[in-house]
Amino acid sequence: MEVLRRSSVFAAEVMEVFDRSPTDKELVSQAKALCRDYINSRLVRAGVSWSKPEYHAPVPGGKLAEVSTILLRLGDELEYIRPNVYRNIARQLNISLHSETVVSDAFLAVAAQIFTAGITWGKVVSLYAVAAGLAVDCVRHAQPAMVHTIVDCLGEFVRKTLVTWLKRRGGWADITKCVVNTDPSLRSHWLVAAVCNFGHFLKAIFFVLLPER
Repeated sequence: MEVLRRSSVFAAEVMEVFDRSPTDKELVSQAKALCRDYINSRLVRAGVSWSKPEYHAPVPGGKLAEVSTILLRLGDELEYIRPNVYRNIARQLNISLHSETVVSDAFLAVAAQIFTAGITWGKVVSLYAVAAGLAVDCVRHAQPAMVHTIVDCLGEFVRKTLVTWLKRRGGWADITKCVVNTDPSLRSHWLVAAVCNFGHFLKAIFFVLLPER
C-alpha cells in the first residue's frame, strides 16, 4: 500500500526557509508538507485502517510546526461549522476514485471555484479541508495512492494561484496572525472570510459534477 513519505531532512530544509524570503519553489514545498500533515491528521481522526506511513512531523518548535498546528486548529473549527461540506467529497462530486485524472480534475475544479472571488486565509484552510476529505475517501475506497495525487495537485494549485499572494504576506507564517484570541465567542477574521466563501464552494459541488469513468 502506498504511504505518505517525507524525510526529516526535507522537513528541516522546509523549516529553514522561514528565516528569509521564500522562493516560489519553497512555498510550494511547504504547501505540500503542510498538506501531508493535514491529511495524516484527518486519516488518524477518521480511524482509517491503513499501513502506518513513514512519516516525520515538522521539527518540534520550528515555524513549520507552528504553521501546521494553526492550520489544523483553524481546519477543526471550519469543519465543525460545516461538517457535511468536508465529508464524502467524492460522493458529493459524483466521481470515481479509480482514475487519477478524474480525481485531479475534480479537486482542481473545486479549488478554482473556492478562490473565484479572491484569496483569504479562510479559503486556504477550506482548500486543505477539501484535500483531506477527498484523501480520506480515497483511502477508505482502497485507493491510497491517490493521496499523493491530491498532495501534488494542491502543490500545483498553490504554484499557479497562491504563490504571489503568499509572497506578499511573507509566506505561510502569516497564517499565525489569524489566531487573535482564545475566546470561542469571538471569531477570528479568517472564519468570516471562510463562511462568506461557502456559496462558491457549494456551487462547485453542484456544477463541477463529473461523469463516472
